[in-house]
Amino acid sequence: MDKTQQAALKVAYRQQAPALGIMTLQHLPSGRMLLAASRNAPGALNRHRFELKLGTHRNAGLQADWKRDGETAFHFDVIDTVKVADDPAFDADGELASLLELHRSQLQAQGQPFY
Repeated sequence: MDKTQQAALKVAYRQQAPALGIMTLQHLPSGRMLLAASRNAPGALNRHRFELKLGTHRNAGLQADWKRDGETAFHFDVIDTVKVADDPAFDADGELASLLELHRSQLQAQGQPFY
């Protein structure tokens, strides 16, 4: 691959929109889960992991589980994504909210405990 191709690939990568989606952070021993929506789901998961490692996460229960059991007791995942439409009327925040509510209701029906 020559320098021109590398430069073109870098430009294309930088222009990609981040993945809009639904993410989970699950404490494996208890099964408790943080379920959230984000316009940049992979980036949000990284932020949560970073805050937990620093001991500054805003969710006290999640932080306590992390402190007690460590990183290996957690599973981080993007469970669903939203395909962004080129339509100017597309409401990404509305789509994310609907998708989050759908997943929350399905998981609650299964008896999933949440933070």
